[in-house]
Amino acid sequence: MTGPATRLGLLHGDGIGPEIVPATVLVVEAAVAAAGCAPIEWIELPTGWRGLEEADSTLPEHTHRTLAELPGWITGPHDSSAYPQPWRGRLSPHGALRQRFELYANLRPVRVLPGVKPVVEGIDVAFARENTEGFYSDRAVVAGTGEVMPTADVALNIGVFTRRRATQIAHAACRLARQRRGRVTVVHKAHVLALTMGLYLDVAREVAATYPDVVLDEVHVDAATVHLVRDPGRFDVLLTENMHGDILSDLAGELAGALGMSPSLNAGDDKAMAQAAHGSAPDIAGRGVANPIGLMLSAELLLRWLDDNGHGEGLAAAADLLRGGVEERLAAGRGTPDLRGPDTTAGFAEAVAARITSWSDSGAAPGPPTTSPSPAPRAPRG
Repeated sequence: MTGPATRLGLLHGDGIGPEIVPATVLVVEAAVAAAGCAPIEWIELPTGWRGLEEADSTLPEHTHRTLAELPGWITGPHDSSAYPQPWRGRLSPHGALRQRFELYANLRPVRVLPGVKPVVEGIDVAFARENTEGFYSDRAVVAGTGEVMPTADVALNIGVFTRRRATQIAHAACRLARQRRGRVTVVHKAHVLALTMGLYLDVAREVAATYPDVVLDEVHVDAATVHLVRDPGRFDVLLTENMHGDILSDLAGELAGALGMSPSLNAGDDKAMAQAAHGSAPDIAGRGVANPIGLMLSAELLLRWLDDNGHGEGLAAAADLLRGGVEERLAAGRGTPDLRGPDTTAGFAEAVAARITSWSDSGAAPGPPTTSPSPAPRAPRG
């Protein structure tokens, strides 16, 4: 295939970020080359501690301006709780990027991978989580964190729910369900929060009615935790507000085997950010043992989104190769120490990249993935 290079941002982040981001770049480049796609042009940009060192900001304005010119980027985790004042407690670099670029759909597929022993067998769900408002009020208010203390003994949180965002994420969930098993479950607490969660529930019903091929059902958030553990097969796509989706998807990721393997894509109408669901893990940073699979599979989601949105021909094929390489390595009993495997972060990436390249050199395609590709639909325009 011919064509111009696909320009993508690269944010290493903090903690284990400088280890798992290069590992992910290695397998992405191998997959893109093996698929015969135009190469990726990486634009490396500072955030987090590196941003503080270079520009006295955890998210420098230069980084903002450059990302505005790109269709997508890969980011490592951020250790916001460790930043010095006045940056500690502020909106994280990830949160600021979600807000600035309206990355309202957080898509988190969770499924059991080959060679990994899950806590719950057969879990295969996807979360469509609204990403910019809800009970994470720091992402929804004009200024400040959305938390106030009128007295030393009273603290208030401002939760924000809008029809626009509820509509956008409901469409994203229904489109995702069309690529899976055709069922959306809206997770809510509308019997207690009648106005805020009631708005989300009402909008979900209205939107789902325009998708005759999608079945909508409803569940209270507390019941959803029980069903994920006891009977995850009842779920296909879970439509959630921000905080509920964060908590439930982390639970599901651990039930599937390990949170370190959970991918995540933050998508808007014209940009997307690949970001693993896990945190910065400062306790193991620099030891070369971090699990890069979550970010690798997040990059897979980004490649599919780019292909679907016309930002690179053949990138969906590259995504298939990337997933195939990761799954084959896991099926062989390899992996990082959190999976009881012998690989280092870099060693796992090098082995996956070499396997992908071998398929290209031999002219043989990999077998079908043990699990179906994680769909990352275009987030619908609101």
